Amino acid sequence: MHYCGDDLVDIGIFKQAKTCGMEMNESTPLSDSTFSKKGCCTDKHITVQGQDELNLSFDNLTLQQQQFVATFAYTYVNLFEGYTENKTAFSEYPPPIIVKSIYKLDETYLI
Repeated sequence: MHYCGDDLVDIGIFKQAKTCGMEMNESTPLSDSTFSKKGCCTDKHITVQGQDELNLSFDNLTLQQQQFVATFAYTYVNLFEGYTENKTAFSEYPPPIIVKSIYKLDETYLI
């Protein structure tokens, strides 16, 4: 976090926080002088510790965990099985024979 005085200017989580442009340069032309000017800007860094107890190895699974993994994998794989045949219910019935154009009988015209 970058502060200019007591005001928060910017917060950077995955990158460096933007500055306000008022920070002091390290090399000043009067570097021989005994007086040094303190800048008004400060940077504050906060680090968050991660989880250290996470166990990523699957070498030692209990019997219940093995049963759960096997059951889950079996049901998930069989959930997305496709159909082998394409069945249609109307394949044995032919469409009706059109005697007259029905859409021409129902036409209306604005005059």
